[in-house]
Amino acid sequence: MRLWTSGLAITAVLAAGQAVAWEPTEGMPYAGETVRVLAVTSSQFQAHEARVGAFEEATGIDVVIDYVPFANMREALTAEMIAGGGDYDVVSIMDQWVVSLRNLLQPIDEGVAAQGTDLSDFPAAHMRHGMIDGALYGLPVRGHVQLLFYRTDLLEAAGVEPPQTWDDVLTVSAAVQANSDVAGIALPYGRLNGQNLMVWINMLWGNGGDLFDDAGAPIFNSEAGVAATQAYIDMLIEHQVAPAGSAVFVEQDAVNSFKQGNSAMLPVWWWVRSQLTDPEQSTITDDQLGFAALPTVGGAARTTFTNTWIFGVTEGSENPDAAIEYLGWLTDPELERDVLLDPELNELVAVHLSNMRDPEVNARWGGIHSAAADALETAEGVEFGEDWLRIVEVLETTISSLASGEQTDVQAALDAAAEEIARIRG
Repeated sequence: MRLWTSGLAITAVLAAGQAVAWEPTEGMPYAGETVRVLAVTSSQFQAHEARVGAFEEATGIDVVIDYVPFANMREALTAEMIAGGGDYDVVSIMDQWVVSLRNLLQPIDEGVAAQGTDLSDFPAAHMRHGMIDGALYGLPVRGHVQLLFYRTDLLEAAGVEPPQTWDDVLTVSAAVQANSDVAGIALPYGRLNGQNLMVWINMLWGNGGDLFDDAGAPIFNSEAGVAATQAYIDMLIEHQVAPAGSAVFVEQDAVNSFKQGNSAMLPVWWWVRSQLTDPEQSTITDDQLGFAALPTVGGAARTTFTNTWIFGVTEGSENPDAAIEYLGWLTDPELERDVLLDPELNELVAVHLSNMRDPEVNARWGGIHSAAADALETAEGVEFGEDWLRIVEVLETTISSLASGEQTDVQAALDAAAEEIARIRG
């Protein structure tokens, strides 16, 4: 079996995967060893844990999992890195933290290759976050795309089709608002962990812009960046298709507006789907909920900002080979599919293209996985450096100040943000 070396680029790694389902290493060479896992609290990961007995029986490896709430996860990972590791063998890390925590992880190229993991089954938009300087440090296990959710009944009553472009969003919103007392689209403009950037970045890409050039210099204050930002702010201020009070909306506020029947459309992460028709927290029924890939800017390619959780093996692991064995099982598409199709669960998150295109999976979930796969085909990526969290603070403050009216000149606001970020990047 071919072994990948640490110098391979992501394209080579993705092309090298062989479609082989996970099988335990013959002879149970790691029997009696323990793999200790540090994972963010997630019902998806708990569904994996409920099935881990089969792995333990097949390998003789014991698995012990500790869960940490999202709000405390980065701190826990940082403490593990500073302490030199050793408490855990496998850890889950969100994409934005990977580079700053790289010293916590060890390259896993050869071990993953020996497991026969089909790396080509992972979308590049998710796979890229486990790569650092051409080496593989982690595999995606949980990944999110953004979709546009909409009220089928409200659009039908207004005589309009789901929007294909952001200009269409304005047309559809106006028609819905003329036919009802419901706002066109729920959007987040308030500050909280960069949530007001996640739609804006798609509009930036769609206008042909980007955050940084190849040298890392800010370019979001370009003509394309100004056009994207103006369009995003205008949905609230000029066109007034977003709900009143949206200037301080964070993501959950936008979600709640949609669930409560106060907005007709909502661009948000796909995992939110399970809440949107939950009768305990939403007024919307399954028959009233539609979804599609995010609108485009004119005829540009579709984009989606992504969120990815990778699992990697710690540098201080006492049982790295057993940890790789566990990682091979954890990233088996059959395990993911079993969770997706479990009638007792409401878990839709998938990172395997084979599952996203699976007819049975799509039949259960109404085609949402196919829509996600479509979005991922042309998904752009963000290179998250060690200074990303400081960059987010500058950008989300700029968007918030424009939405609130504290600043009114988009070009001047973006220029000031670009100058500040250039200083941060040195």
